[in-house]
Amino acid sequence: MRHCSLQLPLTAPWIAHAHAQDLSAMSTVLDEQPALSARIQQDLEAGCAKNARTGRPGLTGEQTLRLLLVRQLTGWTYAELAFPLADSRTYRAFCRVGALVAPPSKSALAATLRRVRPTTLAALNDQLVTSAAARAIEPARTVRMDATVVPVAIHPPTDSSLLLDAVRVLERLLKHIERATGFSAYHRHYKHAKRRALEIAQLAPAAATRRRQCYRALLQYTEATASYATCALTQLDAHAATARRDRLRTALTTFLPRVAQVIEQTTRRVLQDDPVPATEKLVSLFEAHTDVIVKDRRATYYGHQVFLTTGKSGLILDGALPAGNPADSTWAVPLVRRHAQRFGTAPVQVSMDGGFASRDNLTAIKQLTVTDVCFAKKRGLTVPEMTRSQWVYDKLRRFRAGIEAGISLLKRVFGLARCVWKGPTGFHAYVRTAVLAANVLLLARARIT
Repeated sequence: MRHCSLQLPLTAPWIAHAHAQDLSAMSTVLDEQPALSARIQQDLEAGCAKNARTGRPGLTGEQTLRLLLVRQLTGWTYAELAFPLADSRTYRAFCRVGALVAPPSKSALAATLRRVRPTTLAALNDQLVTSAAARAIEPARTVRMDATVVPVAIHPPTDSSLLLDAVRVLERLLKHIERATGFSAYHRHYKHAKRRALEIAQLAPAAATRRRQCYRALLQYTEATASYATCALTQLDAHAATARRDRLRTALTTFLPRVAQVIEQTTRRVLQDDPVPATEKLVSLFEAHTDVIVKDRRATYYGHQVFLTTGKSGLILDGALPAGNPADSTWAVPLVRRHAQRFGTAPVQVSMDGGFASRDNLTAIKQLTVTDVCFAKKRGLTVPEMTRSQWVYDKLRRFRAGIEAGISLLKRVFGLARCVWKGPTGFHAYVRTAVLAANVLLLARARIT
């Protein structure tokens, strides 16, 4: 599939509607930033196995960027996105799909949008917030920083549900391997495992002895199914390499270590009464990258932390996605340094949540030429140590509360209430796309007002 810049398509004028007005202003913002589309184009051409100038015409970088923004703004699936591109003149105009051109199918949309790398999306946001249009409404001299959790799309993990998932997934793969190679040396334990898992879920808390018995049986079914899958892997290795065989082998080599980890952690927790640290837990067979996050004795989250920096305009100036579950206090200084590196100078005033507060952080941030540092909770610090006056501290403390509205916007409108893209790369791409879409919309609305 080749990717080339096509002639500007014939599109209908914008209709008189508030949403169409937003899309029109967003289109103007993107037109003024042609380098954004050029970066996307590089990713598309890098994904071509052959010459990018030959083959069937594909989506251009400009079209791909606009489709990414529409998909994040609306929350549509690929199938739902394909319909307005075929039926709606407004969305065709925004995505630069001409009236005389066949719209892309859902499979073409999926294949193209997945080629855009998270690093490219992060670079696009950096370029957007440092552009002249963004600096006109956001000088980035007074900033606020906070952390939030973006959950992944998994069911609430329990030891029994993870073991049941392991039996179900491995049996499904064994069925495919049987069709491909004739391997049939296995028994199906899913029904028995499901009965034990349901019994565990319905047992009273006092029935500890029966719960252990059910877990022992469930572990036996899981270990037996894993041993069948190991034998099937040997059978696959003996067959000639084909695309189907390689897919099945990759699936087995991916899931078998995870199943072994689930068996090991369940044995430790349930049978040996040995607590497993959160950093060593596997909470999903499918999204193994998921972290266990507990914030301030509140509910437990399964996903990743995202550290955000915003300014007075509401633009998201930075979004950091660290690995694991770091404490907020460990990221206070790095966030200020990242801001200084991006904009060429440190901010004059910084306002943070109380979780970032410490005397060491205050000293290090002040050494970066920041004049006023406000922590929402003082944690033993005094106002004269942080800011020039009580009035400045109160003003910055109220200013910090505004980032909660920005986080709410990202979760309600741009899908950060739950990440639905798969894998660690998909998670990073999803968050970066949400941040980029939010910034483009905020810049567009600043033009309208």
